[in-house]
Amino acid sequence: MSTDTQTPPVVEATAKYVRTSARKGRLVADLVRGKSVAEAQAILAYSTRAAAVPVRKVLQSAIANADHNHGLDPRDLVLARVTVDEGPTIKRYRPRAQGRATPIMKRTCHITIGLAETGR
Repeated sequence: MSTDTQTPPVVEATAKYVRTSARKGRLVADLVRGKSVAEAQAILAYSTRAAAVPVRKVLQSAIANADHNHGLDPRDLVLARVTVDEGPTIKRYRPRAQGRATPIMKRTCHITIGLAETGR
């Protein structure tokens, strides 16, 4: 591995076991992927999707990690990596007619946001 080409540090924050489905989280993640931090915060603040709230919390955590742990200026950061992976599914059952039961799948997800410095 060559040491002369340095990649910008990627600061990450993760929220695990978030009680929304991965598909709903990915719809929100696609809105902000590749955007600057300020632009992503504005998009998430005015998004009507419920999954925008946990994504916004993870973004705030990543910004705080970049500032506190690495001394990076939040204005120079972009969302380099936004992933929403499936978490474990909580299985419940609902009683139905004639002694039957139908499953209820309570899906969870893991949200990860990686920030990188822009080349300014």
